[in-house]
Amino acid sequence: MIDAKTRRFLFVKKVRHTKTRLIEIALVCIAFGGCAGRVSENTDHATDVRGSESKTAPMRIVTDDLDRRVTIPTKVQRVVSLAPSVTESVFAVGAGDRLVGVTTFCNYPEEAKSIQKVGDTLNPSIETIVALKPDIVFVSSASQLESFMNTLEKNGITVYVMNPDSFTGILHNLEQLGIMFGTIEQTKKLTDDLFQRELLVRRKLGPHPAADESQADYDKRVGPVKVFVQISKEPLFTIGKDAFLNDLLLSAGGRSVTENVPSAFPKLSKETALALQPDAIILSDSADNQEPNEAFKNSPAEKKGRIYKINADIISRPGPRLIDALEQIAKFLHPDKFPDR
Repeated sequence: MIDAKTRRFLFVKKVRHTKTRLIEIALVCIAFGGCAGRVSENTDHATDVRGSESKTAPMRIVTDDLDRRVTIPTKVQRVVSLAPSVTESVFAVGAGDRLVGVTTFCNYPEEAKSIQKVGDTLNPSIETIVALKPDIVFVSSASQLESFMNTLEKNGITVYVMNPDSFTGILHNLEQLGIMFGTIEQTKKLTDDLFQRELLVRRKLGPHPAADESQADYDKRVGPVKVFVQISKEPLFTIGKDAFLNDLLLSAGGRSVTENVPSAFPKLSKETALALQPDAIILSDSADNQEPNEAFKNSPAEKKGRIYKINADIISRPGPRLIDALEQIAKFLHPDKFPDR
């Protein structure tokens, strides 16, 4: 586990400058029918304690990414987002007008910039959030949840965690949002488009492992590119086994050389980095991350000139724009497969 200081450095840096290889087709094609078990109507009425006057409102039960069952109004009207990826997702499903509070890091789409700010992602103002009287506060991690859930719930505010660890998880989150906000038709068009774009990338790259084929045999046959993702040059941060980007790289025909390193965003020593020998390096584009760490100066990636930059926001936020990152990385790693892009 990385300590709190390191986690804050990484997260703040990432958002300022701007988480299984194969998507299970059956799961995604179930679409909204597959979410039926995750969202259920509760015909009882619950007391609404957010306003100055008590009232009753129809409620329903939803299940978040930590498998917590939480109660929300049937008609969700006011929400606060404490993560840029969540803010982008809410806008993408057509519910941006329900956002009454976002973080200072929520800069996309353009309309998000004019929504009231509630502080940054790690240190939001609880007083401001409570004053906004939201139906739901969306957070993106368990650590956020633990920080202030009790305070919010004492004020009658529901906390919902969105923490996808794959592209399938992102599609599922969008579907859940569409159901919660009642924008199912628009959301289905969005998820269908995202799925088709991901499917096109996989088709161009060729078949994934057959049911009876081991990962080792597949790697030998196809030879996915060994990739190092550099989040920060100094100190040297990358992605570890808990990062959603491992799934993205696999779908793009690559494999992270740090996929087995503990935690989501580990800090590496130069000695460790020196032994990795990646074939390609992807830089999360920011002012102080414009070239690989000096540990890679004799790596195959440096010798072959396979150094690529990608917008820090789209590669760091598990939301709808991650499909753009997938397409770009697939072209970087396999340009011969994407001559028309």
